[in-house]
Amino acid sequence: MAKISSRPCSLFVLLLLIFMVSHEEAGMVKVAEARVKVCATQSRYFKGGCRRDHNCAMVCRDEGFSGGRCTKPFSRPRRHCFCTKFC
Repeated sequence: MAKISSRPCSLFVLLLLIFMVSHEEAGMVKVAEARVKVCATQSRYFKGGCRRDHNCAMVCRDEGFSGGRCTKPFSRPRRHCFCTKFC
């Protein structure tokens, strides 16, 4: 019967543990990023109908928000520019 050296086995186990820990931490970061909430407020300075998200986002950035998008509120017939930021 052949004798198995303990050095390669311990090296393999060590590498396996490092691999598992690094992937577990990466998964935890993804979970934390998924929990970030985005708040939206109607733009104060956007004028006219909102047709393109890019135009809305540019105005919202000037207002100090991280971005913006055109959305249609339930009670209004037209789309309006809503600025977004992380809460």
